[in-house]
Amino acid sequence: MRALMNRIEQNSSLDRVGDRLQRAVQATLRPQRVRDLLHGVWLGHPLHPAMVQVPVGAWISAAVVDLLPGQRRAATTLVALGTVSAVPAAVAGLNDWAALSRDQRRIGLVHAAANSVGLALYAGSLAARLNGRHGSGRALAYLGLSAASLGAYVGGHLAYKQGAQVSQSVSELHRMSDEWQAVADLASLPQRELVTREVDDVSVILYRHGDEVTVMLERCPHQSGPLGEGEVQEIDGHACVVCPWHGSAFRLNGGEVVQGPAATDQQLLPTRVVDGVLQTRIP
Repeated sequence: MRALMNRIEQNSSLDRVGDRLQRAVQATLRPQRVRDLLHGVWLGHPLHPAMVQVPVGAWISAAVVDLLPGQRRAATTLVALGTVSAVPAAVAGLNDWAALSRDQRRIGLVHAAANSVGLALYAGSLAARLNGRHGSGRALAYLGLSAASLGAYVGGHLAYKQGAQVSQSVSELHRMSDEWQAVADLASLPQRELVTREVDDVSVILYRHGDEVTVMLERCPHQSGPLGEGEVQEIDGHACVVCPWHGSAFRLNGGEVVQGPAATDQQLLPTRVVDGVLQTRIP
């Protein structure tokens, strides 16, 4: 399976379908506030992984209940719950998928295809059960669970091997010393402009507002975009840095994500000024 996943990552023939679907998703899921809701900006981490717990849990429970005598109604209810809840979970997943890199989108297509087959089989199972054909309903449900399990495996590859929707910046902290280190002379920092520096070979951005200076990891947590090349914009009354790659925005006075596709906050570093020199270290 590992070799197959690697081949899918490199299969450029999937890009024609993927690019068309990406444009369709981006054209449909508007405005930005809708995308942010589905990304999980308000939650502080991606929404899709949380939402899939409902259909997966319901379908697995139905598979167990189907083995017990006299539980047709309970099994039908669980299949219905899983089928209905899978739809918004899929929409949230498509929203995340549309902002991924091309190799990630290739794997994501297979993930979505397997889950779509699973959803269709469960919809057929529900229809069969409601029409009194419980034997067919059980068979379709077990086929659907198999397809959904394959989709889960591919989703695991997407998240844990390719790092989709996993913070790309927090690992930078492990490369930094916990000792205070000089970053810049405070007097040399311009007001309200982004300045890029390195601490232990880790790129950080500095932003001075009056006598207050923010030190933030420079790699965007979404896809490692260079925040130091981004713009400072005022969003909801706060100065924010906007990633030049996909438009994720983070408050410069706290690191909170205010606009997706990133769903996690950006890490700020503690600061102090000693003899006019700005210093920082890991939290």
